[in-house]
Amino acid sequence: MTRRKPWEISDELWAVIEPLLPKHERRFRHPGRKRIDDRKTLQGVLFVLYTGIQWEYLPQELGFGSGPTCWRRLAEWQEAGVWEELQRVLLDRLRAADRLDFSRVTVDASHVQAKRGRNSPKVGPSPVDRARPGSKHHVLTEAHGIPLRVSLTGGHRNDVTQLLPLIDSLGPVRGKRGRPRRKPRALYADRGYDHDVYRRRLRERGITPKIARRGEPHGSGLGRVRWVAESAIAWLHGPRRLRTRWETRDDMHDAFLQLAHCMTLARKHPAF
Repeated sequence: MTRRKPWEISDELWAVIEPLLPKHERRFRHPGRKRIDDRKTLQGVLFVLYTGIQWEYLPQELGFGSGPTCWRRLAEWQEAGVWEELQRVLLDRLRAADRLDFSRVTVDASHVQAKRGRNSPKVGPSPVDRARPGSKHHVLTEAHGIPLRVSLTGGHRNDVTQLLPLIDSLGPVRGKRGRPRRKPRALYADRGYDHDVYRRRLRERGITPKIARRGEPHGSGLGRVRWVAESAIAWLHGPRRLRTRWETRDDMHDAFLQLAHCMTLARKHPAF
């Protein structure tokens, strides 16, 4: 059996994605002009995501369509909220397949260096090296390391500022009979999230905070639980395009991040 390349979309996954894409009427100005196939275009976007190649060098012989076409299609789908909806569908399916454990979640963040001196609110100096621009990818995972939510900020943002937005943006996860899951029982995090205000706000949401405290010796055992967040970040940064930020526009870099999240969820499901 030939192993499928990461940018190739299975028939099963395409059956889930296709209904979520915006529908387009035939253009009256060019009645003979056909819109490039969405599946091939999406595979072109994934080729750029996984290989890190620049848009203008997208190989035409693979039938993806041109780089500008794939770029415009990615921008269109990002604006239409396709990846948000796809994440919701895939999370529901993962819960139906008993692949999600909401007994606890873990939060963490990773800095990504930016190239070409970006002037953007989500490209800022690293808190470690103020002269180095970059962005941060924040991730919230369930107990086994499957990412539930991911977000993008500037590299200068404190990790804890994204704690509540990640939790609150987690919508109801269905897939089974009964009430959908809306929140975890406990949240684990490292010392970067050590703020009593946020502990209190988590408790107000019915979530038990398990956050390491600054100035206290190691030995809490949190590392045996928190490693799943690092694993999830490694999955998200497997695609080369996310290891360094090249996009000037925040929405385009976030589009790649959210798409990588979708593909990670799909690879965690046995049907895809």
